[in-house]
Amino acid sequence: MVQLIVGNTGKGKTKHLLDKVNAAVHEAQGNIVYLDKSSKHMYELNNKVRLIDASEYLITNSNEFVGFILGILSQDRDLQQMYVDSFLKVSCIKNGDIESVLAKLEQISEKFSVDFVLCISLNESELPENTKSKIVVSL
Repeated sequence: MVQLIVGNTGKGKTKHLLDKVNAAVHEAQGNIVYLDKSSKHMYELNNKVRLIDASEYLITNSNEFVGFILGILSQDRDLQQMYVDSFLKVSCIKNGDIESVLAKLEQISEKFSVDFVLCISLNESELPENTKSKIVVSL
């Protein structure tokens, strides 16, 4: 399953994401990863959540981002949930790639039983129509 938290910059998406990941720790059977563009939120996360600073891994386009996600999954078969803050920046999405990347994450989710929760700095109205059903929070 892929879920989206959407809204313009500064609307509180990251706070919602942090609350969601910290609450999930108490229910999760498997491991949880929080992927971000920095390690700024390290002290706001439960210590059972693995924080990965994606900026350290030289990701330059959305295909490399998907490969990076698959690499994380290949090393952790117990991964149950992945939270991605600043999704557009971390995934290097350009020129409307968002639909294809979300479709690929949906395939990965189904194949490996991993849930994704993504923070996207766009208004709901700016997203492609077929992605709007994935929105869980719109700010």
